[in-house]
Amino acid sequence: MSLWHFICQRLGLKILLANVVVIIVGMAVLVATTTFTSPNALADHMTRMETLMGRDPQILAEERQSFILAVNEVLLISAGAALIAAVAVSLFVTRRIVDPIRAMTEASRNIAAGDYHKRVQMLEPDELGSLAGSFNQMAQQLEQTERKRVELMGDVAHELRTPLASIRSTMEGLVDGILPPEPNIFIGVQREVTRLQRLVQDLEELSRAEAGQIALDLHPADLSQLIQMAAERLRPQYADKGVALRVDIPSFLPQVRVDAGRMTQVLINLLGNALQYTSAEGSVVVRAWQAGANVQVAVQDTGVGLTPEHLARIFERFYRVDKSRARIGGGSGIGLTIAKHLIEAHGGRIWAASDGVGQGSAFTFALPAML
Repeated sequence: MSLWHFICQRLGLKILLANVVVIIVGMAVLVATTTFTSPNALADHMTRMETLMGRDPQILAEERQSFILAVNEVLLISAGAALIAAVAVSLFVTRRIVDPIRAMTEASRNIAAGDYHKRVQMLEPDELGSLAGSFNQMAQQLEQTERKRVELMGDVAHELRTPLASIRSTMEGLVDGILPPEPNIFIGVQREVTRLQRLVQDLEELSRAEAGQIALDLHPADLSQLIQMAAERLRPQYADKGVALRVDIPSFLPQVRVDAGRMTQVLINLLGNALQYTSAEGSVVVRAWQAGANVQVAVQDTGVGLTPEHLARIFERFYRVDKSRARIGGGSGIGLTIAKHLIEAHGGRIWAASDGVGQGSAFTFALPAML
């Protein structure tokens, strides 16, 4: 490896050499300026000396030589002192610049190796400090993503394990003759297969939603009709559980430009989620109203409610308020995540609110109105 290639691979050396070049150029300018201006200064000095000491050639020659030597000596000492000071300052500045970069390099290697806990210390509020802050934010996001990935694998494995174990035990019972080949046995197997298919479909939908690959067929639509259709589709399930479902919609709502199928999917998801977490004799109310340039829809229940911790994470994929309840009910924990992506794809936003545990909750989304 040549010296030039070695230098090119060292940021600190390049910064130091750049500073040395600046110093040399400055010294060259100093010498050139001194050389250019010293004759005039020397002439003025000799004129004063002739006035004071006469025109003795020997004295004037010695004086001229002394002046030149004095100037050269001052330049030499000053240049040497300036070079030493400049190199020292350059080394300090270079270290202040290179050390954080080295720390980020080491941290990035640790992250690449799977250690997502590494962070970089931010020393100064400058560009390097901003870079370190961005790096730490990236590392935090990667750590959260890795944690979610691990949780995802565990949740998916659990969701797959339960129906597969049920199917396997049923089929083994049929093969061994322990279970009779009756219709209700096959219906149970079909139910578990349906759970698996629903999970696979939810995962595919989530993947497309997070990648922004969901195609929307946007047309002007009456949101009131979509709400009524979604409510009527789930009303039998509400009746079976003993939960009252009420729709409160004004006589007029501005139209919205939406994909009717996707918006129905969001409404059914919110209504199904409210039903799942509302006990018998509870109630769910669907409201819609115009709020400025938006149309807002709220699904409010009298269910288990949400803590501030749940509210902060409720739209995260595979996050469950009650994991045991969700698994018994067959939910995959990604319906709200898909709903959030769909609402945002329509140019809207969705949020959740609750007064606390046992106080119910409300999921509200807003869409731009066609005014």
